[in-house]
Amino acid sequence: MSDASILPLDSGRYGSAEARAIFTEGSRLRYMLKVEAAVAEAEASLNLIPLNAAKEISSKSDPKFVSYERWKEIEKATRHETASLVEALVSVVSEESRPWVHYGLTSQDVLDTSLSLQLKDYIELIERKLERLIMLLGECAEKYSSLPAVGRTHGQHASIISFGQKFAVWADDFMNHVDRLCEIQPRILACKTLGVVGSGSILGARALDVMERTASVLGLYPVTSATQVVSRENYAEFIWWCALVSSTCDKVATEFRNLSRTEISEFEEEFSKDQIGSSAVPSKRNPIGCEKVSSLAKLLRSMPTVALENVPLWHERDLTNSANERFTIPISAVLLDDIVDTLTNVLSKGVVREDVVKANIEITGGQVYSEFVLDVLLKRGMSRSEAHRILREISSRSRS
Repeated sequence: MSDASILPLDSGRYGSAEARAIFTEGSRLRYMLKVEAAVAEAEASLNLIPLNAAKEISSKSDPKFVSYERWKEIEKATRHETASLVEALVSVVSEESRPWVHYGLTSQDVLDTSLSLQLKDYIELIERKLERLIMLLGECAEKYSSLPAVGRTHGQHASIISFGQKFAVWADDFMNHVDRLCEIQPRILACKTLGVVGSGSILGARALDVMERTASVLGLYPVTSATQVVSRENYAEFIWWCALVSSTCDKVATEFRNLSRTEISEFEEEFSKDQIGSSAVPSKRNPIGCEKVSSLAKLLRSMPTVALENVPLWHERDLTNSANERFTIPISAVLLDDIVDTLTNVLSKGVVREDVVKANIEITGGQVYSEFVLDVLLKRGMSRSEAHRILREISSRSRS
């Protein structure tokens, strides 16, 4: 960890190295250069710019030639991120190629399309992790399918369930999240190369062809409409998806936390030999993994509010979305990465105390079977209201 870090994401406390690497400034430079190269190649293929110029622009669109340090040095003077990148790229190509760098583009073409490349790599990562989590939940559903347990509603014993049912429901929830992610990808992995106000004015009749070829090369989807920017609804949808998945993770973690209560004790997180639960109470073994999931999910659920504020921009665009998106998008993605990793670790190493699960069924003296007794009485001809009254009275006497 670096003592100069402000955000715990920067220090490495949260998020995998793989997820954090996608959203570093150095990676952002690489993605932006990749867009410049792909657009030049697409334009040359349509005879809009010289082929030799496109080849040189493509070969020089690499951090080996346009360094992060040089980019930021220029930005200190220009105070314009993309213009600084273009200037740095122009400075490393030949005189003949310079007019064709960034040809027909505006800054937001590069920024939004490079963001899509970041999200594309992130989605590949988070899908793998969700698939691993779903597999573990499925294994637990099968493993505990024959383990009878107390089903609780309103925090009270209600009826008998299979302990494996919990895991089966969660697995289905996460499979739905994967389906949602597949459905929204054409919107959030957007390629936009239509220039200043989204009209393709410089590239003219070939503007859509350039965008389609660029999208194909980059593995993205050409936008179906745009102003100067990709509609911010798309990014709000991605952040909402992250928040929704985190809420399901929180649901699982909250159940494990409740099952870890001393009075219930049906589940325990892994507790290593040298781990400390409390500086003052040596006996404590706290469900800190699940608590971290719940804590980070609270933060992540706040992000869609900001993303929705970015939807109404002035006219064909303004800059009121820009600064906060540098926080909301990477933070949402990296937080979810950490949440999924943590929950997967809890699930893979935690312990279900099967003997306690079975014993808890009997602590109410058989009241957990009242649903089944009611069913027997109904089948023997007793009215529902009378049977229900009798069982309520018996239950009340047994509590006192």
